[in-house]
Amino acid sequence: LLNINVGGKLFHIAYKVLAQYPITRLGKLALYTDPVKKLQLCDDYLVQKNEYFFDRDPSIFHYIFHFYRSGVLWVMDEMCPSNFVEEIEYWGIHLKYSQRCCRILLEEKRDELSEYLKIEKELEAELEPLESGTQFDGKFLGKFRKMVWNLIENPYSSVPAKIIAVMSSFFVLISIVGMTLSTVEEMKNKTGKMWMEQMEMICAIFFTSEYLMRLISSSSFKNFLRAAFNAIDLVAILPFYIQILFENLDDGDMQYHEELHKVENMSKLGKVLKLIKLMRIFRILKLARHSTGLRAFSFTMRQCYQQVCCLLLFIAMGVFTFSALIHSVEHDVPGTDFTSIPCAWWWAAVSLSTVGYGDTVPDTILGRMVAFVCISFGIILNGMPISILYNKFSDYYAKLKAHEMSQ
Repeated sequence: LLNINVGGKLFHIAYKVLAQYPITRLGKLALYTDPVKKLQLCDDYLVQKNEYFFDRDPSIFHYIFHFYRSGVLWVMDEMCPSNFVEEIEYWGIHLKYSQRCCRILLEEKRDELSEYLKIEKELEAELEPLESGTQFDGKFLGKFRKMVWNLIENPYSSVPAKIIAVMSSFFVLISIVGMTLSTVEEMKNKTGKMWMEQMEMICAIFFTSEYLMRLISSSSFKNFLRAAFNAIDLVAILPFYIQILFENLDDGDMQYHEELHKVENMSKLGKVLKLIKLMRIFRILKLARHSTGLRAFSFTMRQCYQQVCCLLLFIAMGVFTFSALIHSVEHDVPGTDFTSIPCAWWWAAVSLSTVGYGDTVPDTILGRMVAFVCISFGIILNGMPISILYNKFSDYYAKLKAHEMSQ
């Protein structure tokens, strides 16, 4: 018998049993005759008791010991897959000796663990800034840029940094409120326009200052431009300056063009300015910088993009299928709105989403049966991914909040 001490527990295995597996570590230990080679296979050797000591996990070695006795490697659910694979690789035992059901379960657990670790790493990266304060050491105006970086990027570093973070969210809300009030009929008078323009100017000055401070405190201009939040900040301030530019161009055209051309230019510029002003709605995305919920929602959409794309594919298939069915049974009805399949797309989309505006309805019995099936399919289709997305969102939100509190 070969005496093996694994982590303080003693095992006895016959030499002839170990010799059946010559490529394993214990098989080599049983077959080698050179004492030097045997000592290279174990961690220590006790001469008095003739024991070979291995500083490994004794709980997992029970399965290794059972493998030598029965020829089958069992895998239990409660074991960590990474630890188990590491142990059997140390002992030189291949996973092919295990049962097929055990291998499938082990591979599933390994995939789940790797996916879990990947998500954990991405969640930590979600809260970590692109740069750290140590990157400014030894650089031009390093201390000043580090101080500015802490004020802008690290709201928990000081009270002024927290105030700036709160002010950033406050000005975003003020800007959105101002954009909303500018469309109210009572606010379109001269006084209201003046107040809205002054409010917009103050918000634009703050957003510009914030953007320039981030640019100054960035250690890499390339990484600064590639960052998604910085692109959102740029989109938040561009409409204000583009509007000023177009207004100045409009004044220049008023001096050098004829009346007809002036009217045409004013009409074109008005449409462009409306589009540019509409871009201010993207300022609300700036709240994601300081909102854990919005970050969790964005992270959930990125992680579940396959499920979302699959849902959109099913919706598109349902729209095409039920629009074709409703057209085939309703196109002969006098005065029907289902004159073609493209005309029935809107009805199918509204019915699948269970909104049901009622602007287009079937008149025949067969048409109503098709509509009932379409609505039932929409309920089932919309209900399937909601629980998955909600569970993942709540899980990611809790983890992001925990990481945020730990930082």
